[in-house]
Amino acid sequence: MRQFAETGLVAIDLANTWDEYLDDPERLPDVAALRRFCRELGESEEGGVDVGDLDAVRAMRERLRTVLTCEPSERTHALARWVGELPVRVAVEESGGAPRLRLTSPEAAAPADRLAVRSVAELLDLAASGDWERLRLCAARPCQDAFVDRSRPGRRQFCSTRCANRAHAAASRARRQ
Repeated sequence: MRQFAETGLVAIDLANTWDEYLDDPERLPDVAALRRFCRELGESEEGGVDVGDLDAVRAMRERLRTVLTCEPSERTHALARWVGELPVRVAVEESGGAPRLRLTSPEAAAPADRLAVRSVAELLDLAASGDWERLRLCAARPCQDAFVDRSRPGRRQFCSTRCANRAHAAASRARRQ
């Protein structure tokens, strides 16, 4: 079974919990899978999770995917609209001897809200590091996985070699016909 923490970024790993290549594309089929996701990504499950939380996390994943599918120029506006709907708090913490703002969720927040706030914080960190334009969705169909293109030229199109091989094989078959 594929692990959830593939990139270590909740935003990307959560967006990738829907896999079109699987017979059942839902990688969060039940509460146990959501617990495993939270555990693998270091997200506490205080108070546990139930079926309602699972439904809320799936809905939040769709909202996250809506943000990720936007062109980079529109993605900022989509992210801003989403943040306006979340229970976000701002905390000041010390980082390298200097104060730094950090987004947090309220202590009693539901798992979906905690994951959403953490996803937004990670996306903002990606933007601050200069990787906003390199945040992409896989060009192979039917795959819809998100990834950060860390290649030197910045022209990567596929989330993995699995998708690249399938796309190249399909293009080769098409040329031969």
